[in-house]
Amino acid sequence: MLAVSGGKRQREREERERRERMLAAARRYAALGWPVTPGAQVGADRACSCDRIGCPDPAAHPASGAWGFQASADAAVLGLRWADRPEANVILPTGRVFDVLDVPAAAGAAALERMAADGAPAGPVADVAGERYLFFVATRGAPADEDEWWSCHLDTSPETDAEVPGIRWHCRDSYVLAPPSALPYGREVSWIRPPDGEPLPDPLRVLEVLSDCCEAV
Repeated sequence: MLAVSGGKRQREREERERRERMLAAARRYAALGWPVTPGAQVGADRACSCDRIGCPDPAAHPASGAWGFQASADAAVLGLRWADRPEANVILPTGRVFDVLDVPAAAGAAALERMAADGAPAGPVADVAGERYLFFVATRGAPADEDEWWSCHLDTSPETDAEVPGIRWHCRDSYVLAPPSALPYGREVSWIRPPDGEPLPDPLRVLEVLSDCCEAV
């Protein structure tokens, strides 16, 4: 009986830690001044917890259509948001504190090697299930020349742009899925280079390296 009871307590502890880790991560981002909003999660009996049949982006989108207004860096607000959805994934809106350059994993790995060799700052970098790398860079906000940026929203990405193949630039009105968010089939989002509070790198300099690497792989 003692062994059974001890095993039950261990399982309960692991379950509690698993349910608390998303909120803990959200609060860490908020401490950096990064607004956060809850995302969908892997469903109990399907790929995504949302109500859409055949969700095109399972467990990788905001839980609410009002995510842009609901995003907050207030720890108390985040506690309330995750109280009813403790396993909700973590969504970070872009174009506010930072932009994100999103590239295929092979190009991202090559870019990190090149930046390290050149002594160039890479900034925070996340790995999305071994498929995409997210490079967090300083935001350009709303530049005067609208042709120099694009917004990668739900169904928009500049993958057909010959000059920057495979690159998605998340800025105004977009978002990214943040670590330690979980995806279907046991995949997850993880940090390769976690944020350390240092200034974020210039987006155009990082874009130049990423563009070269996307063309080379």
